Amino acid sequence: MKEYVFKVEGMHCEGCEARITRAFKAKEEVEEVRTNYKTKEVHIKSEENKQDDFLETFEDLGFQATLE
Repeated sequence: MKEYVFKVEGMHCEGCEARITRAFKAKEEVEEVRTNYKTKEVHIKSEENKQDDFLETFEDLGFQATLE
């Protein structure tokens, strides 16, 4: 299983955190998601190599994300 760590700009509150978490939990390929608005990090565990899809999801939600 691969763990991706994304740095997310624009995530500044619990509402943002919850919105991102819901979006990624809805994806079948995501095994686990941990979101922390204080550190601006999102950790995603997935069996599949979907980093481009994950980056697109952040963009669709209105956030700028980079893979660390």
